[in-house]
Amino acid sequence: MKLALSIAALALALASAATQAQPSSAAAYPDRTIRLIVPLAPGGSADALGRMVAKALQDRLGKPVIVDNRPGAGTTIGMLAVAKAPPDGYTIGLGNIASHSLNPLLMASIPYDAARDFAPITRVADQVAMLVVNPNKVPATNMTELLAYARANPGKLSFGSTSSGGSTHIGMELFAAKAGIKMTHVPYKGSAPMLNDLLAGQIDLVLDPFSSSGPHVQAGKLRALGVIGPQRQFYAPELPAINEFVPGAEMVTWNGMFAPAGTPTAIVDKLATEIRAYLNEPATRDLLRKMGMTPGADSPEEFRKFIADERARFKPVIEQAGIRLEN
Repeated sequence: MKLALSIAALALALASAATQAQPSSAAAYPDRTIRLIVPLAPGGSADALGRMVAKALQDRLGKPVIVDNRPGAGTTIGMLAVAKAPPDGYTIGLGNIASHSLNPLLMASIPYDAARDFAPITRVADQVAMLVVNPNKVPATNMTELLAYARANPGKLSFGSTSSGGSTHIGMELFAAKAGIKMTHVPYKGSAPMLNDLLAGQIDLVLDPFSSSGPHVQAGKLRALGVIGPQRQFYAPELPAINEFVPGAEMVTWNGMFAPAGTPTAIVDKLATEIRAYLNEPATRDLLRKMGMTPGADSPEEFRKFIADERARFKPVIEQAGIRLEN
């Protein structure tokens, strides 16, 4: 009996020693190619961000990181592929304000649970839009005059957006709701046709990033009255934040990195550490500034809380405006 117990104890000890000798999956990670899904088409700012992070991770982790563009259905096609991937750290995705803050509130049905099906890694970069008007259509040279004109002419001002339910749409609805004004929404399919109609005087005002509307402002064809971020922005410090006149009217268009839910915490933390280190490099910060962006670089838990707070903030705005997307 004692011999049997001794043999069993020895076997257990050997098994334990063997387990300790083997590196954990997190410690060995990564040992093969990582796929980074971008849920938008190639060529845009989100795609550029994805490729920047992919290159940085490849350099830092020593394994290939390939970008896989999966556009369609307002980012849900690409992010569904992330949610359904094995939770082993070899498939990650670049989500954004649409995929995780707005779509869950706007769409009648969505093929993933934005809160439960993902492990947030870190916020990559933020972009704050300018409120831009056609100076030949809108007799306002500052935010005070714009608000006075809008309140005296309910429904007369028309604003464009890059898509119904997109950040430029919801941001303007947030502004209108907080300011107590009424405007008419005109949706477009992208920034270019929206800006063309603004320049032509077919619409009156828009929210648009500095990277695309800034040159028109500098040329005097458009007039920027403010920014919709929480504070004034580095790219135009002379422009006031809209919330200086309309408290609560603020929105940040963000992009962030996600893994499938269930990915080991050690792997999520490793990815977060490497991405955050890259984002905090002076060269990276300078590059993002040239793109009109600022780095996020928060922790996984900070990022999770940020997303939850965003959904809670936009929920009443979307319900009040009665916005619903068919999908």
